[in-house]
Amino acid sequence: MAILHTVNKSPFERNSLESCLRFATDGAAVLLFEDGIYAALSGTSVEAQVAGALDKLNIHVLGPDLKARGFSEERVIAGISVVDYAGFVDLTAEHDTVQAWL
Repeated sequence: MAILHTVNKSPFERNSLESCLRFATDGAAVLLFEDGIYAALSGTSVEAQVAGALDKLNIHVLGPDLKARGFSEERVIAGISVVDYAGFVDLTAEHDTVQAWL
């Protein structure tokens, strides 16, 4: 069963990302959106943790939320794919279950 994990909280305010990365199984997808996009940025204290998770997870970040917070795609950790709203819809349609980490 393919699962899409969504994280919309900042990793600097909540432990949603940490929990998600701990419980997500190999090959699962993770979508970072709203304040969750901060986990996708290079040069932060969670960069090593997120980059390490790329070995087993497919991590995506919502581009419009990056832009809304003043960041460009150049700040995104290598290996994370940037998706638009249509890509968000595609991810939800491609997976059997969506697990929201609040």
